[in-house]
Amino acid sequence: MRCGLVGAPVQHGSGRLGCDMGPSAYRAAGLARVLATLGHEVIDFGDVAPAPTAPPGRAVTHANPAVKGLSETLAWVEALSEAAYRISADCLPLFLGGDHSLALGTVPGIARRAAERGRPLFLIWLDAHTDYHTLETTVSGNLHGTPMAYVTGRSGFEGAFPPVLHPVAPHRVGMIGIRSVDGAERVAIASSGIAVHDMRAMDEEGVVPFLRAFLDRVEAENGLLHVSLDVDFLEPDIAPGVGTTVPGGATFREAHLIMEILHDSGFVSSLDLVELNPFLDERGRTAFLMVDLAASLFGRRVLDRPTRSYV
Repeated sequence: MRCGLVGAPVQHGSGRLGCDMGPSAYRAAGLARVLATLGHEVIDFGDVAPAPTAPPGRAVTHANPAVKGLSETLAWVEALSEAAYRISADCLPLFLGGDHSLALGTVPGIARRAAERGRPLFLIWLDAHTDYHTLETTVSGNLHGTPMAYVTGRSGFEGAFPPVLHPVAPHRVGMIGIRSVDGAERVAIASSGIAVHDMRAMDEEGVVPFLRAFLDRVEAENGLLHVSLDVDFLEPDIAPGVGTTVPGGATFREAHLIMEILHDSGFVSSLDLVELNPFLDERGRTAFLMVDLAASLFGRRVLDRPTRSYV
């Protein structure tokens, strides 16, 4: 297929410096080369650049004093939404982050494209966190904890972010790997209609039954599927290059299995790779793993993986 690489060097949503180097790390780890080796046409659209933020006297503000980087994040939302819509016209876009606040823009842009095609958008959220806070409920003020609430149309963003014209229906969202949820999020998620398969469920049942049931719903509705993969979905021992490590994440084998099943479905229409912080990584270890997972999502099989020598 035709794959479009889109750099999104966003870091205002995380409260920690370093995520803006993520797009370069993915390129250095050979993402384009790997996709081309699998037979895909690859176009690198470079990095998205947001419009300049408002002068201090006209900056966007919110009643919640904890909220950080609101003006900067809003600029990214607008730029990434437009880029996602434009590039998805004739490419499968891969958004190279950058912190997870980038999904505040990528998902609405893809949802707009899906609506034009008359197809519902489904969303697989691979993350340690639900990211279901609003501007009103966030305590940390870090906006990478808000995208799921925003893109599903939850109230609490009025007057700051643009209205979501094509919200993703909560029953079309599947969260996998969740294991760190604030109290306010836990209450809101319980009544949201979002399907959550947390790490306890993965330990007890595995991920395959949940994932196949979710993909059956995508097929039944002839949907498109956006996949958002956060580094902290993974066990920190194998993916240290992230500022929000939570013990007990997905293993190497579990993550690759998910990617291969998603590939086999044929429904994936766009991808976020987020929260890679090269400043915290170990000689590119996490970047290489994320590229490896992307390769599985785009068709590399277990038997295709080369043996590596570390001698």
